[in-house]
Amino acid sequence: MNAPLLSINNVSKTFGAVVALENVSLHVGAGEFFALLGPSGCGKTTLMRCIAGFEAPDAGAIALNGADLSGVPPFRRPVNMMFQSYALFPHLDVFENIAFGLRRQGEAKDAIDARVDELLAMTQLSNHGRRRIDELSGGQKQRVALARALAPRPKMLLLDEPLGALDRKLREETQFQLKEIQRLTQTSFVIVTHDQDEALALADRIAVMRAGRVEQVAGPTEIYDRPATRFVAGFVGETNFIEGRLTRAFERNSGAALIAEFGRIPCEPGDLPEGAQATLSVRPERIGVAREGEGISGVVENFVFRGETTLLRVRVAENVVLRAAAGHGERYAIGDAVRLSFPPGAGTLLKDGPSG
Repeated sequence: MNAPLLSINNVSKTFGAVVALENVSLHVGAGEFFALLGPSGCGKTTLMRCIAGFEAPDAGAIALNGADLSGVPPFRRPVNMMFQSYALFPHLDVFENIAFGLRRQGEAKDAIDARVDELLAMTQLSNHGRRRIDELSGGQKQRVALARALAPRPKMLLLDEPLGALDRKLREETQFQLKEIQRLTQTSFVIVTHDQDEALALADRIAVMRAGRVEQVAGPTEIYDRPATRFVAGFVGETNFIEGRLTRAFERNSGAALIAEFGRIPCEPGDLPEGAQATLSVRPERIGVAREGEGISGVVENFVFRGETTLLRVRVAENVVLRAAAGHGERYAIGDAVRLSFPPGAGTLLKDGPSG
């Protein structure tokens, strides 16, 4: 990556005895869509507020375009923030809400009109400029708030759980709109969310946070397929944690395998030594399901139909139940005997092990 637009170096922040951020470092590139993902209380909103200038770090530095932001008030930072509540002005119509920041900056009327019209078109609100805010749907309000935040052409836009108030179908539709608007404007977006699917769908890169620390920073595919820690594997999507002992003497492919209570599973050993106790993370969709043939035997204990797949809970040992995804049209019932197969590379060995 070229020189980053945003640099966060060893930032820490406490509130009394509560450690909100602990030695956080990450970078965001120009034109990048970046997500801060984690559960409530992990520090992601505090980090966003530090970027915006609403909080000051106790230690560390935040720089934008190479310029240190220490002591720079929020209104002097080339950063805008879109709040979860949208915070629209009810006494102003859609056009004037979007124009508000431009008028505060003293822009000429023609420039304001052109910029607002551009944003109305970009957010598919061209016919809504003179509507009152209370006449809009939730999705339309969200787009007005986005247009208002983008109007002054900030170098970076911060989005605090922007889709949280929308229903599922509207949220998915708005995700496409957000990605398209970000692509058109080439503004760096940093979104705070606890929704794993949202982060995976929107972001070029994701920082997964836990208890004030960054657990992993990577692209969506790597976060999902190659989680760095047990927490990341469990928080982002569904997975099976399989405990066992590593052996490099796996006769079928001369590679490595995890010897679990119920059988052997091929895996990439990394730098773990022979005989090491390890944990393998395997996504349900990476496990093959069949009624007969080779594989580990098990019995279906329960299932959940999800449209494109059916998620099965399969008991493979007295104390081990695995989740596996059967394809569309494959029908299983409680009590069915099945065979589970694990293709090479199906799982990821976790360095932080069982206690992660």
